[in-house]
Amino acid sequence: MTSNVMREITPLTPSDCFTIFSRVKQKFDFPLHYHEEYELNLILNASGAKRVVGGHIEMIDDVELVLIGPNLYHAWFTHQCQSEQITEVTIQFHKDLFDERFLKRNQLSFVKSMLEHSQRGILFSHDTVLALKERLLSLDKKTGFDSVLELLSILHDLSISRNMRTLSDLTFTNEKFYYNSRRIEKVFEYMNTNYNRQVSLAEVSRIANMPEASFSRFIKKRTGKTFIDSLNEIRLGHASRMLIDTTNTIAEIAYKCGFNNISNFNRIFKRKKFCIPKEFRETYTGNRVFI
Repeated sequence: MTSNVMREITPLTPSDCFTIFSRVKQKFDFPLHYHEEYELNLILNASGAKRVVGGHIEMIDDVELVLIGPNLYHAWFTHQCQSEQITEVTIQFHKDLFDERFLKRNQLSFVKSMLEHSQRGILFSHDTVLALKERLLSLDKKTGFDSVLELLSILHDLSISRNMRTLSDLTFTNEKFYYNSRRIEKVFEYMNTNYNRQVSLAEVSRIANMPEASFSRFIKKRTGKTFIDSLNEIRLGHASRMLIDTTNTIAEIAYKCGFNNISNFNRIFKRKKFCIPKEFRETYTGNRVFI
């Protein structure tokens, strides 16, 4: 299946560490896209614009800082933003800038965890942005080694900041997510393979090799969600992707993703994504570039 979302080839070369570009503009005009690199995007003075990250859509505030992981769909749209002076600073860095073994060191554990979570997109808190804004705005004044040190320092400060939140569904990026529990991972793999049919608590409990009541408590404690919520989130991730990538009807998508009726699908979709599937699909069309 070919995706209708533009793949951006960024200006980064293998010998660069990162690229930074800042501009003041009146509107957002870059289509929905993805790229191999990580992206840290600071946007000021664009209240009322709309952010799309993976399967997540939201209106933004005056102050916005988001970290996007590799190959995650993203875009900002002008929407209801009236500002004539939108400031945007975009920092892109290679996905292998930090070697796996380097990230395993104790001092980098927070950065490692943040980079893993960025596979779903991370929105940083208002306070965090205000604390780091000036450093981000002046990063392009530094050069050479100093600029690399400053970027690493900023990433570290972001990684230990409070109240960050992840944006997209777990399954939307098709990235493996680690819960530090082989049992939970096996259950998630099973749900990811079988999301298109009815999956019972009894069968996933057998996969985890636990009694049903114990497994219910275990998954809630480990993931913060009930079994049925976790399964629905997986189904919604696949459904979001199909709404963008296919021309299947909404009813077909609902049934293909294991929802037994369309009103149930619409209700759960709206509760989780604050819009109905039809509106979700419309947000993504009209901004498509065919590659």
